Amino acid sequence: MTIKYNAPTTLTFTFVCGAVLLLDALLPGLVENWFSVPGRGGFDAGSFRDYLRLFTHVMGHADLNHFLSNFSFILLLGPILETNYGSGGLLIMTAITAVVTGLLNILMFPTGLMGASGIVFMMILLSSFTNFNKGEVPLTFILVLVLYLGREVVNAFTANNISEFGHIIGGLCGSIFGYLKPARR
Repeated sequence: MTIKYNAPTTLTFTFVCGAVLLLDALLPGLVENWFSVPGRGGFDAGSFRDYLRLFTHVMGHADLNHFLSNFSFILLLGPILETNYGSGGLLIMTAITAVVTGLLNILMFPTGLMGASGIVFMMILLSSFTNFNKGEVPLTFILVLVLYLGREVVNAFTANNISEFGHIIGGLCGSIFGYLKPARR
């Protein structure tokens, strides 16, 4: 019996994010400076680093619990999505979701953003499209949309340090990807 690197995009993303978390313990400030996107007024259009952070903010996590809560979903859903959309397809969808959530955070919110929660919600909504046929809207998609994103809308009105907006935007990205790019069979 051999161990197979069965979902290259998912596994590589997981290992890179884990390495960033470990390195941040050795190099304090790494995540804050390179793996989080600034809030409104904090983006420097002349800084290569700030453009890079539009992608890398999904790799930074505040602590081990934050990392584990995201990657328990990513490791569950990612391999299924890679089988249905391809490793390259999932990588592109992840990058687009990162940039969209990062840009909208910069434009709309005063606080920074880090973590893969938007990617998690993209995967949750995208996974409900795996049995999608043209001209149909899966009931599972509607229920997941109401349950997951509905909860985030309600939670957005509570005081916490969670970006429900990032979750909602990630979920909307997954919904759009699923609708526009049906899973290959």
